[in-house]
Amino acid sequence: MSVVLRTSERLTVRTLPAPGPVDLVGRLPHPAALAWIRRDSGLVGWGEAARVPIPGGPDRFARARGALTALFEGAEVDDAVGVPGSGPVAFGTFGFDPKSDDSVLIVPRSVVGWRDGRAWHTVIGADDDPMAELNPPRQPSGVAWRGGALDDTGWGGAVRTATGRIREGELGKVVLARDLWAEADEPIDARVLLRRLSARFPDCYTFAVDGLVGATPELLVRRIGGEIASLVLAGTTPRGADEAADRALGEALFASAKDRREHAYAADMVRDALAPLCAELDLPAEPELLRLANVQHLATPVRGRLAGERSVLDVLEALHPTPAVCGTPTDAAMDLIRELEEMDRSRYAGPVGWVDSRGDGEWGIALRCAQLDGRRARLFAGCGIVADSDPAAEIAEARAKFGVMRTALDG
Repeated sequence: MSVVLRTSERLTVRTLPAPGPVDLVGRLPHPAALAWIRRDSGLVGWGEAARVPIPGGPDRFARARGALTALFEGAEVDDAVGVPGSGPVAFGTFGFDPKSDDSVLIVPRSVVGWRDGRAWHTVIGADDDPMAELNPPRQPSGVAWRGGALDDTGWGGAVRTATGRIREGELGKVVLARDLWAEADEPIDARVLLRRLSARFPDCYTFAVDGLVGATPELLVRRIGGEIASLVLAGTTPRGADEAADRALGEALFASAKDRREHAYAADMVRDALAPLCAELDLPAEPELLRLANVQHLATPVRGRLAGERSVLDVLEALHPTPAVCGTPTDAAMDLIRELEEMDRSRYAGPVGWVDSRGDGEWGIALRCAQLDGRRARLFAGCGIVADSDPAAEIAEARAKFGVMRTALDG
């Protein structure tokens, strides 16, 4: 695995305090944005000091950590701030499928951070970053839509096939995804989507890494020192038109045997994956209801204390893929996804986030997202399928999930 350096043979890193508060999206000078934002706090970056392409394979997270550790240990670092996210930082996105070669870590030339009333600016290499010149955002225009790999009939048939396999005992749950394409008159600016998503979904983690842009409600793992946190989401219903309808939908979701079973698969797997890594681990016995702008989820917050020195990338290796985005048992669900979806998910439902030289970081699951490629955007949505899933209901749920990025593109 080769590391591509854009500056010199050794990273020279300098982090200094900066005045705040900071409009993070507003600091991005170029459409090729790197971002991780929640409630106006987080990190943004631009330019590339180094790029680490990560080939597929069962040890891809370990190899990514090894390459990044060697890169950061060889750096000359002057960090006057010393908080998670200061000093050298890599933004990353991993392909969903372990066989995927579509994973990368990017070390920006510039990073701006704002959290807990503190702001900082990190610069790597010389100050003459060719991407630092301000390029004002441009709104998408003339957006046209076309279907993806499967239409409603084809995807509904995939859901029926999956429920049949589940009833036959091949597996307990599978998550099936579908795609949708958009094309604009001009190249799509990630900063415009970040601004719209972070304004509408402040409780989600709004991200942009290597053209993958979205707002995920699902925190896969946060590692700050020895403490970790995760948020398990599985089981979804729409928001109601008024308070009474909203409450009724939430109560029905909480009482749904189908959704509770789907959620239990995900929560049990996270507990089993994290237990060997942790000296302490806390998962509530019952899920809670998480209300977002467009949907409601069953949610289980997870907290723990790591045993020994482990990077956030080590925790990712233990967690991905969770039943919330793959199914259970994992191998059987992955095989069925490859068989039925008739597309390559690429980075959809894979980990996305950031890691610093201390091993701290925040990573979510790349949901409610689109992969940008010039004038085109490929959107994704997925649904958890169990034995009694109804194809029509799953089609409606997927449409609702597409709505997040459709609204961001259409304005």
